[in-house]
Amino acid sequence: MWERINKLKEQIQKNANALRTSIKLGAGFKWETFSLKQLQLLTWWQKGSPHANKNGIIAEGAIRTGKSICMSLSFVMWAMATFNYEQFAICGKTIGSVRRNVIFWLKIILKLRGYKVTDNRTDNKLEVSKNGRVNYFFLFGGRDERSYTLIQGITLAGILMDEVTLMPESFVNQAMSRLSVTGSKWWFNCNPAGPMHFFKIEFVDKADQKGIFKLHFVLDDNLSLSEEIKRRYRSQFTGVFYKRYILGLWVMAEGVIYDMFQDETMTYDDDSEDGPNFNLWYERHIFMDYGTTNPCVFLEIIRQDGNSWVHNEYYYDSKDSGNARQKDNEEYAQDLIKFVDGKRVTSYGLDPSAVSFRITLQKKNIFTRSANNEVLEGIRLVSTAFSLGKLKVHKRCKNLRKELQSYMWDEKAAQRGIEQPVKMWDHACDGLRYYYNTIIRRI
Repeated sequence: MWERINKLKEQIQKNANALRTSIKLGAGFKWETFSLKQLQLLTWWQKGSPHANKNGIIAEGAIRTGKSICMSLSFVMWAMATFNYEQFAICGKTIGSVRRNVIFWLKIILKLRGYKVTDNRTDNKLEVSKNGRVNYFFLFGGRDERSYTLIQGITLAGILMDEVTLMPESFVNQAMSRLSVTGSKWWFNCNPAGPMHFFKIEFVDKADQKGIFKLHFVLDDNLSLSEEIKRRYRSQFTGVFYKRYILGLWVMAEGVIYDMFQDETMTYDDDSEDGPNFNLWYERHIFMDYGTTNPCVFLEIIRQDGNSWVHNEYYYDSKDSGNARQKDNEEYAQDLIKFVDGKRVTSYGLDPSAVSFRITLQKKNIFTRSANNEVLEGIRLVSTAFSLGKLKVHKRCKNLRKELQSYMWDEKAAQRGIEQPVKMWDHACDGLRYYYNTIIRRI
């Protein structure tokens, strides 16, 4: 067995020698030694590889392991070595994410390797040429169930899906149906999701049946990461996000969502030394989750020096026994003005569905931005902020503190492959999530 493994390593190393040398060339770009998994991802399709005849590849596992950049480079090299004047697709959740996560670095590396790359941003198309060969790479976003219409009708010789678990099944199926050129292949990479996710059931678990080469990555498969950086990543996540993003496991989201929140250590009051310093520069953001029959929440959030503090809350629940009736838009607008109390506000963010309330506020010269309502990414950002000590909640924010300890994953939905919170005790949590998705965006 070991003799066979050593021969495989030798073949992978032989196929990758020229690749490594050429990637290191060029000012401003540095790539450390490739790991065995990265070399396999880069060379699996080449002549002599035991996987060259596979229909495609899945690279799944932990974050920050080089999956996206190795796969995108390998994808283009395979396309240019195999085809001429054909069309290919590179897909992400959105055009913006695929440009940010894949195309930016890919263009740099391709140019260092002697490829000519023309980026037509109007058509979201890359034209790549070298040694008399030309191929076309179209960019697509698979954000929601309607996205499948964007890729209908095109004939493809290959498709790469970056973070495929973030795309709906309809988009993935439609994209795969576009592969009608002889010799075409599928290329997928992702971090794990739940065990009932369609991609886990239909592709990861059936990789052998579908003729797909599967590679599982862990943090140690990226030799460019120092031990210090790996410790930092491990400290960022807890619970289900740690199991998925660090251990690379397909596990179910269950139980309390913010299980890392500790009311004793992650709260502060006006006399606390770890609160915001109002004598120094800071931002004040007001983020709102609007409701009439449901609670209406305003959160005052202070941002300073990379940290955030939920400094005050407004919480009105018409169903509460102490409240006699529902409030209308005008009343909520007056309550917001009293809540702000003449203080300087950097930005207002509002639930994107609250159109009528947005119009009411505009009439009072309060202009709101439509908050990013992405659920899982927002939860991940809030979880990471708590874990890193970058987020605290004032003790007077009693409703938010209560919700943070009661916000639960919907286990029945998870059994159907849908990951979402239970729609209870979530309105202040939604406001906090809007802030992180809209203002912070990355941690």
